[in-house]
Amino acid sequence: MSFRIVALFGLIGFAAVAGCTGVHHGSGATTAAKPTPAQGYNIHVMAPHKFEDGTVHGPYHHYCKAISPEILQCLLFQSTDPNALLTDVEYFVAKSVTRANVPLDVWNKFYHDHEVEVATGRVQVLDVSDAQAKEIAAAAAKTDGIIFHLWPEGAKAPDGTVGHPTSVGHKLRTE
Repeated sequence: MSFRIVALFGLIGFAAVAGCTGVHHGSGATTAAKPTPAQGYNIHVMAPHKFEDGTVHGPYHHYCKAISPEILQCLLFQSTDPNALLTDVEYFVAKSVTRANVPLDVWNKFYHDHEVEVATGRVQVLDVSDAQAKEIAAAAAKTDGIIFHLWPEGAKAPDGTVGHPTSVGHKLRTE
């Protein structure tokens, strides 16, 4: 992923939280909030997933942030409700990293190509201009994704199982 694209992710995240970095204390004083890893998930993407049994679920709301030039991480929810359950975590990893470090059989089982997923037309980048959405989708297309599904469909509590859905339209790689 180029520095320009990572900078775009950062700028979008910064714009979304601008003015929201202070903590107000009753005395009228505002002090800077200490940054946490939970801040900055401001890239909003929506897409369905194909589960291991072939069924399609979602669409899931992905709230993502760039954490390095090679990795974008996302928290996934079934809705935009403020109290929606976190059901999945997805990593967008630069193809240069996955293709050099993940064996092909493991990639085919757990990963999916975001270029293929974006081409299906099922991915929507929300809450930004059309031009920004196209840039984000183009950057995502340069990555592979791996999803960790943590909360089984319809379950009242997680049971410890972790699923690995892929994208709708997932294609196995041969090399």
